[in-house]
Amino acid sequence: MDWFRSLFQRRPKTGRAGPLDVRHARQVAALHHQGGFARLWEPGECAALLADRAVVAEGVFIGSASEPCGFVMSRLAADEAEILSIVVAGGKRRSGLGQTLLSAHLAQLAARGTARLFLEVEEGNAPAIALYRRLGFETVGRREGYYPKPDGTRAAALVMRRDLA
Repeated sequence: MDWFRSLFQRRPKTGRAGPLDVRHARQVAALHHQGGFARLWEPGECAALLADRAVVAEGVFIGSASEPCGFVMSRLAADEAEILSIVVAGGKRRSGLGQTLLSAHLAQLAARGTARLFLEVEEGNAPAIALYRRLGFETVGRREGYYPKPDGTRAAALVMRRDLA
């Protein structure tokens, strides 16, 4: 019976991280639409970002899939970077893929000489904040009314930073 019960237990998904390019623009836009953001990115915007030499983007892939089930994108400025967006597909969240993705991204940025990485996260997004803290990010500021909400209100953003060098 244990083998039968194991079929129904939730198992962590393993993923591999890899670079994204303009060929992934449509998939990145579709993933961004799943992120719950007030302003959604269109494929053309994603293609422009992915073609920008100041942007570093990784995707997370399951098995031999060629389409990412998540992505992270950062913009470089001198020895600092800012995460523009990070999303894991709805049905694959809370499975370790976000940590795989972000860990690979941190390594990629550090290898490029990035000293500090910043991000903003909605104050009420407890799963994301927990992930960022687990990976060494610290809260360094707060922006009132930063994120528009569907009901017309606005939510505060926490500004977080992680030193890479």
